[in-house]
Amino acid sequence: MNNKGILIVVSGFSGAGKGTLMKELLTRYPDTYALSISATTRAPREGEVDGREYFFVSKDEFEKMIAKDKLIEYAKYVENYYGTPRDYVENKLEEGRDVILEIEIQGALNIKKLFPDTLLLFVTPPNAEELKRRLVGRGTETMDVIESRMNRACEEAQGMENYDYLIVNDSLDSCVEEMHAIIRGEHRRSSRNREFMQEIKEDLERMKQ
Repeated sequence: MNNKGILIVVSGFSGAGKGTLMKELLTRYPDTYALSISATTRAPREGEVDGREYFFVSKDEFEKMIAKDKLIEYAKYVENYYGTPRDYVENKLEEGRDVILEIEIQGALNIKKLFPDTLLLFVTPPNAEELKRRLVGRGTETMDVIESRMNRACEEAQGMENYDYLIVNDSLDSCVEEMHAIIRGEHRRSSRNREFMQEIKEDLERMKQ
């Protein structure tokens, strides 16, 4: 069977619990998954380590990476670049790890165009009421910010049907196991195992009397 890893893009509304979900998935299955580490031109915050939270690079280095096609995707936010280094992702996939990228919808669809085999997962709470409750419950944002996040969620919801699977994050425990099961099943998809199927066919032909 094909032992190469799968590239997985996870998107979802702010407040849907993507970060918590990813963290738990990696804690439970550390040898199966790798969370893609982005490169950025912003300065490290206190406690951040190069190569763990981000690969911290200069603007000049980042622009060289763009020119040499060393990034799968990149974007510029508030004067800083953020992007996904191609080498890191490809190396992990070759090792047989499933690589998870946490990216917003536009970036996710761009990656799907470049890598049609990418598995797209969208994380959502069970309903809009619960999304607002979680955003308020964080206690870190003003009501204005929460309203703008809810408005942004309305826009993002328009792109949900472009994803392969919808993950409803109601109970963290069952949600992690559901996500793991979906990805395991994806490894068995016939289109990902053409080589294996060809070998079986050839073996059967050889064994024909």
